[in-house]
Amino acid sequence: MSTGKLASILDNDFYKFTMQHCVVKLFPKARARYKFINRGKHAFPPGFAEALRAAVNDMEHLQLTKEEKHYLAVTCPYLDPTYLDFLQGYRYNPDEVHISQHGEELEVVVDGYWYRTILWEVPIMSLICELYYELTHQERVSDEEVIRITREKIENYAKMQITIADFGSRRRHSLAVHKLVVQTLRKYGEGCFIGTSNVHLAMRNGVIPVGTHAHEWFMFHAAKYGFKMANMMGLEHWVQVYRGDLGIALSDTYTSKVFFEQFDKKFAKLFDGVRHDSGDPLEFADATIAHYISKNVDPLSKTIIFSDGLDYHKVAEIASYCRGRIGMSFGIGTNFTNDVGLEALNIVIKMYEAHPEDAPRWTPVVKLSDISGKYTGDEGTIELAKIILGID
Repeated sequence: MSTGKLASILDNDFYKFTMQHCVVKLFPKARARYKFINRGKHAFPPGFAEALRAAVNDMEHLQLTKEEKHYLAVTCPYLDPTYLDFLQGYRYNPDEVHISQHGEELEVVVDGYWYRTILWEVPIMSLICELYYELTHQERVSDEEVIRITREKIENYAKMQITIADFGSRRRHSLAVHKLVVQTLRKYGEGCFIGTSNVHLAMRNGVIPVGTHAHEWFMFHAAKYGFKMANMMGLEHWVQVYRGDLGIALSDTYTSKVFFEQFDKKFAKLFDGVRHDSGDPLEFADATIAHYISKNVDPLSKTIIFSDGLDYHKVAEIASYCRGRIGMSFGIGTNFTNDVGLEALNIVIKMYEAHPEDAPRWTPVVKLSDISGKYTGDEGTIELAKIILGID
């Protein structure tokens, strides 16, 4: 039985909708291009492109229901009613997605207005994962084992007296597994499990949708304003739209060092905290604490969201290191939603070009992160960014 389908237009990560809200307001004529990057060099079986094409085509039937619109209006009052009306009328356009296969290599490119194309990344990645396991005939562990594994994890995390969110939409084994995981986290994680980035599953399980913005927000700002202004303008525009809500800032698009140079006292006070997504988490904690202290801000009044490839041992180490020094929470992705006895796919879809309003041409965009292994984008543009920003 083919499983490559989405349950809802809200079967996506929350930060896609919060960013889309901003793009509709601030950059309605901007265009963007994204492409699939197969970091793990996975071999895709014959016919994979056709199966993915069919699944993507099927997405044009998804639409926001009245129940879902009401849920967003009540749960996320910072989303404008005009945006919710827009989302109710939004339909995926499969013509924006270009899919091809050459032997075992898969190519996926998304191209169109940014306010439209911004929603494609997460569902396409989840479909690629689900179809990959189905078409390579790989059998996962039973539902009962998924529940047992997840229950054991969340009960161990609860003993640490920390808070955990599910960030696992993009590289989940399947929607079926994701549903089981969130239901189990909800059932056994009281006081520890605080929500999921998946809006559909948050709604269905009565938990909070979690997230703010992603790397592409700052990548686009670099295309429009230049690398030196990308972080500052990205943060300014976020504040302009959300006025203090959704206050976790992503720090590593052009390295955390560069980020903190622009994360001045205004931003340090206004944002609730920062998200760590690459590099050594303990070094990042030290740098964040030092930065807040330098701005006369109490680190214990702020939070670091750790979200980089976490498992139990990493979380335990980080929690022990940060306790009593700064607030912390954890977003766990693949280790929750794809721990089913199979190899998890190492794939991403990233914006690689942007076309701001009134720009004369397309501009390559890059992500640098705090480790070079997570760099994405054109090599020449990466080198240019490093020179401009003074990155070694």
